[in-house]
Amino acid sequence: MMIIDTALSKRQAANDPVKVALVGAGFMGRGILLQIANSVPGMEVVAVYNRNVEGAKRAYREAGINDFEVVATQSRLEDRISRGKYSIVEDPFLACKASNIDVLVEVTGAVEFSSHIVFEAIKNGKHVVMMNAELDSTVGPMLKVYADRAGVVLTNADGDQPGVEMNLFRYVKGIGVKPVLCGNIKGLQDPYRNPTTQEGFAKKWGQNPAMVTSFADGTKISFEQAIVANATGMTIGKRGMFGPSVTPGTQLKDMLDRYPLNVLMEGPGIVDYVVGAEPGPGVFVLGTHDHPKQQHFLNLYKLGEGPLYLFYTPYHLCHLEVPITCARAVLFQDAAIAPIGAPKVDVVATAKINLKAGEVLDGIGCYMTYGQCETAAITADERLLPMGLAQGCLLKRDIPRDQVITYDDVVVPKGRFCDSLRKEQDDYFKIVTDIQYKCA
Repeated sequence: MMIIDTALSKRQAANDPVKVALVGAGFMGRGILLQIANSVPGMEVVAVYNRNVEGAKRAYREAGINDFEVVATQSRLEDRISRGKYSIVEDPFLACKASNIDVLVEVTGAVEFSSHIVFEAIKNGKHVVMMNAELDSTVGPMLKVYADRAGVVLTNADGDQPGVEMNLFRYVKGIGVKPVLCGNIKGLQDPYRNPTTQEGFAKKWGQNPAMVTSFADGTKISFEQAIVANATGMTIGKRGMFGPSVTPGTQLKDMLDRYPLNVLMEGPGIVDYVVGAEPGPGVFVLGTHDHPKQQHFLNLYKLGEGPLYLFYTPYHLCHLEVPITCARAVLFQDAAIAPIGAPKVDVVATAKINLKAGEVLDGIGCYMTYGQCETAAITADERLLPMGLAQGCLLKRDIPRDQVITYDDVVVPKGRFCDSLRKEQDDYFKIVTDIQYKCA
């Protein structure tokens, strides 16, 4: 941040702000626009797309901006940007193609729609910041391949737990401690929650009930920890992760024995979570050090005798930190968190209720499925259905509650771009060679 604020100040002084396009003006998108417009000199949100134009107008107005215009052509958008004006686009691909936009921030949580948007932005030389763990977990490694070829940065965001975990991971690794667990702190985990049970909470905070449900039922944390694994090379200790629950108020330092030490000390390390620990709702990294003298110093610095040393960040500030990610990408070509190669961990669709043949699966955070982490290798070997691709699939047979769903259990909708990207990803990384993508 100390470098970034100086670099942005120079862009402000030069009257050359980092130009951001925002796709998605819901709860989080509005917060990002508010933050950039009021607290980030040297950066401007010059274009907004929302499926409902009124939502985009609301986002600008809540940020104190009223001199916007709804535009319908590429030339009009680029002209307004060149004159320092704000625009709303009814066609999101205008923002993907505009030559004078530096970075696109994708904030929808959708998979099929967003796969088109992110791919198009990359193709047109845009850096992309995703607040979309769902898309990232499902086809992020393949999108990263395309970003590398195009010479642009593809990254998830600072402020969201994965970005905070990755920053902490890099810090811990940078001081010579070996990270063996990247963890997330949750207050609730119940795979059977649904939009009806979460309606009251969602209404209180002005959020989408399905999005709130995806946090409560464990799907969101599974997506988030999967992308941490894919960015660090870590894996999971078991399907669904360990996810120990502790008595509310239990301090992180007092629950380290809830993870099997042999699993942490052998292999590449794991991603996981804890329910109920303090200080929440932050993130933590457990690390080890094999040098006796450094172990002595770590003990002197109040981190204990080991073998596990705890590092944590007691908060995650979501939309407040997204501008930092935009600046890192545009000004320093640095990603907050991005896949480093072949996927290590996937999120697989699991029956939330007893499902019947002939039913069509609903979406993330809804009534029929929840997601849980599984290794990419097992996902491929057992032909498990990725949670990010489950919506719209037609069930060929009954599935009992808590059973994972396979490709053999469903018929996949025809013509989805996200499925073609996933197939390309599987082939590119040689994860699987025999999945038959049967379409309706």
